[in-house]
Amino acid sequence: MPAKTFLTANWLNLLMLNYEVDAEVLKPYIPAGTELDLWQGKALVSMVGFLFHDTRVLGVRWPMHTNFEEVNLRFYVRYFDGNVWKRGAVFISEIVPKPAIAIIANNLYREHYRALPMRHSITPTVNNSAQYLYEWKLNGRWNKLGATIANEVNDIESGSAEEFILEHYWGYNIWDEKTTMQYQVEHVSWQTRQVIDQVFDADVAALYGDAFVPYLTVQPYSAFFANGSAIGVRMGEKIRV
Repeated sequence: MPAKTFLTANWLNLLMLNYEVDAEVLKPYIPAGTELDLWQGKALVSMVGFLFHDTRVLGVRWPMHTNFEEVNLRFYVRYFDGNVWKRGAVFISEIVPKPAIAIIANNLYREHYRALPMRHSITPTVNNSAQYLYEWKLNGRWNKLGATIANEVNDIESGSAEEFILEHYWGYNIWDEKTTMQYQVEHVSWQTRQVIDQVFDADVAALYGDAFVPYLTVQPYSAFFANGSAIGVRMGEKIRV
């Protein structure tokens, strides 16, 4: 029987800049019982910016905590449950502007949230496109993740790079060295739009550590944008390995 739904929301305007990294950099973050999920032999991490809208926890809207930005750094793993492989994401860092969200997620799911001032903008441009920008303030500096996005909408093709990045329906976190937190994320298959150009201007060392500097300060391996949809996050469960 599926676990009870913990959180519902609309995840909208998901921008993902994807970078190839040395798999050794990710080893300390891999939860017990999972293994790296590679794309054509490459270990990828994604810088992701998106919007939460109409957020509810256990069906309840929290005043002033329903609509907000998130920026995260994640990578991809898979877990064999004895019957099927489950493809999931592991979050190295997650930034939101709401301290209460960070406290709840960190305690219940062993996430890695921090609360920082954030803002976003969507600016229509010529040539049938728009500019999307997510910003967060650290040590007095506004960091930026953004792109120009075409207006034309496309379906995700089976077996594509977009499907690999966008369609991971499980989350995995380290609980301790022998225990992993697993939770299910539910949503329809998203539609995508072309990323025409992108910007990522951030203090990578301060945010994610020196090990990520060589990989996140070059041009991304790929860049995707999804319109998003309604989502549901089910209650987590511990897997003892």
